[in-house]
Amino acid sequence: MRTALLQSSGRPGSVVENLKVLDEAAGRAAAAGAGLLITPEMFLTGYAIGDGIARLAEPADGDSADAVAEIASRHGLALAYGYPERDGETVYNSAQLISADGTRQANYRKTHLFGCFERDHFAPGERQVVQAELNGLRVGILICYDVEFPENVRAHALAGTDLLVVPTAQMHPFQFVAESMIPVRAFENQMYVAYVNRAGREGEFEFVGLSALAGPDGVARARAGRGEELVFADTDPAFLAAAREANPYLQDRRPGLYGSLV
Repeated sequence: MRTALLQSSGRPGSVVENLKVLDEAAGRAAAAGAGLLITPEMFLTGYAIGDGIARLAEPADGDSADAVAEIASRHGLALAYGYPERDGETVYNSAQLISADGTRQANYRKTHLFGCFERDHFAPGERQVVQAELNGLRVGILICYDVEFPENVRAHALAGTDLLVVPTAQMHPFQFVAESMIPVRAFENQMYVAYVNRAGREGEFEFVGLSALAGPDGVARARAGRGEELVFADTDPAFLAAAREANPYLQDRRPGLYGSLV
């Protein structure tokens, strides 16, 4: 499945404008044969928008979700996008996967919140593994800081995730996560990892870009630069199966030794 990574900070504070950016990118991605387009963390509203997070937060099945579903079905490709999710009085940092026919397939709430900014504006999610079947692949979702905890990615590996989608807002000076950690996570867990970042300065944060799709061999199939960009890479189930056969990490685990980890 050809996968498109939209590295962009969109238009912070404007859902309407970000939907336009998404629509345009979806058109380009579909024309290039992509079956899935992934946006960064909090793409729908912007990340560093302060109290605007609570004001713009919507339910998972809200008006913006309907608008994204319309874009997906009109262009004929699945969309995974980051947004602030409202559930009653609680707001989560979430990512949702919508299929090419506009069906809501999966919704994930970020479980590991980074820094005071996120802890001031969001509640943490409590469900570690969220998955959906898409074009013959089992797709899982994490968000940004979540992927830096090896336990999270290993839980996905043990649950059979083939492609791990990670919308992110990775900022300076932590670019080593994009450059080094993501390929290692893909290799040690025998999966594809799509890490899709914001770009440029937004409020107090400088996002570093460097979005990548890494394969189970630890090689980045696509790597963006530091600016706004749409990049593509293919996920190959046959290659994934061969890599899992060649790399015995998951088979050679000894869970009985790991009790002290929890």
